[in-house]
Amino acid sequence: MASKLVSKLAPPTKPIFRAQLSSRPANGHVAFVPQVRKLVFEYCQKWASSANTRTYLHNHLEELARANPHVEVVVRQRNQKQPIVRGFYLNDNEKVIALNGFEVTGIQKKVELLLDSSGAKIKPLKRRTVESTSEAARGIWSGLHDTPFKI
Repeated sequence: MASKLVSKLAPPTKPIFRAQLSSRPANGHVAFVPQVRKLVFEYCQKWASSANTRTYLHNHLEELARANPHVEVVVRQRNQKQPIVRGFYLNDNEKVIALNGFEVTGIQKKVELLLDSSGAKIKPLKRRTVESTSEAARGIWSGLHDTPFKI
């Protein structure tokens, strides 16, 4: 009789703990995962075109790093080259912006642009041309098949 009761009961299950019910983070209703993972500032120590970049790095870099703890910030010297900032994203894309000719506020706007960007390729907003999968009812027009009009 005891063996009949054991066979009718459900098989023992493993307990489900709350930590096992968590999902991986994704952009959506509750969570936001920033797409930028790394910013690399490259500048020349001597060139005049890097002067505003050096000023920005000296005055604003620490507050940028504190405001964005999810972003790795790297500063690298790039001798005898124009200053740039590179953004590396989670989708393995990279965006590069040249910083020569910008004031400190302009550099700050470009850095914010990289921080807010998704890293996706820029897609044109215009409509693409329509391409048909089937032939037209009248066939394909060609200037070679048309007889010239006589007056």
